[in-house]
Amino acid sequence: MTYAPPAATLVGSALAAPGPAMTLEQGDRFCVRRLHVAPGGSLAPCAHVHRAEHWIVVSGTGRATIDGAARLVSENDTVFVPLGAVHGLENPGRVPLVLIEVQTGPYLAEDDVLPA
Repeated sequence: MTYAPPAATLVGSALAAPGPAMTLEQGDRFCVRRLHVAPGGSLAPCAHVHRAEHWIVVSGTGRATIDGAARLVSENDTVFVPLGAVHGLENPGRVPLVLIEVQTGPYLAEDDVLPA
């Protein structure tokens, strides 16, 4: 079975590209994104200086690692990533991992990423 991300959708007045992350809603101090991690794929470990994240698993199974502590997560599980925590996510399963990520903080731009 081959995984294909969803087609691009309209978000506000801009076209959001399909792929690993799609912005669904954004405000002054929050951003809501849908993340897709293909089977065997991962999001590289990193940390943020200005934002925390909340992950809600919609489907699939993942391995979330926060400051070195790893745990398996599946549908309806939530993960809190505190400000400054080194975090990563892997999909050890055979189906795509889909989650909703809510970022909160005073600065949410993509340059607030510190590689681990």
